[in-house]
Amino acid sequence: MKSVTRSLRILEAVARHQPVTVGELTKLFGLPKSTVQRTLVTLNEAGWLRANRKDTTRWEIGARVLAVRPAALQGASLFAAAREPMIRLRDALNETVHLSVPDALDGMVVVDRVDCDQAVRTFHAIGDTSPLHATAAGHAVLAHLPKSEVDEFETGMLEGYGEETITDPAELRAELHRVRDRGYAVNQNQYLQGVCAIAAPVLDGDGVALAALAVSLPDSRFDPGRLTELGHLVATTAADITARHLA
Repeated sequence: MKSVTRSLRILEAVARHQPVTVGELTKLFGLPKSTVQRTLVTLNEAGWLRANRKDTTRWEIGARVLAVRPAALQGASLFAAAREPMIRLRDALNETVHLSVPDALDGMVVVDRVDCDQAVRTFHAIGDTSPLHATAAGHAVLAHLPKSEVDEFETGMLEGYGEETITDPAELRAELHRVRDRGYAVNQNQYLQGVCAIAAPVLDGDGVALAALAVSLPDSRFDPGRLTELGHLVATTAADITARHLA
């Protein structure tokens, strides 16, 4: 139990001081550097912590923390910025709207959702994870990450989930280029059969994706003829969340 308590206290300290170095945490707790490093690595492997993108010697909270009790984080700036626009988008389309954040390059985690009242609808539980390369939310994020991170991601295996899944790195790069050009990503049966989505990125001040806003709907209601209209609406809503979050 002592090690569990120590891990939780280090997790809380990272949340307060992020991005923070091993040395800073060592001074804060008066623990051996090896003990702090081992705890950080364990929390990283479990998805609770991750290395900072700009300085990998510093640690910050991982996306999995957001999946535990997102209701407790409703006052946080991203949730506060996203909630009203998400409800407005749901009301305009009467389809499920969800907000996902990247868990480093391991996948996307659903952290908030607004349901529609359709008799047949998609469902994404808070905390659900999905692959970056096979979802609209993942493509929206990948298209707005630094090239070095996308190159690193593409060195891994791109698992196929169906005939529509993009598993070729060159094809994925071309798709991400299209996503950047038009401002939104589209998933039609790439991950879950019968499920489609349109997503756009929520960006930080440097233009890097913090999250993705997505509209998810059954394939039976997906109308390619309305794609430009829906994509523009999702992208405009995501841009509104970005502006609110940065204000």
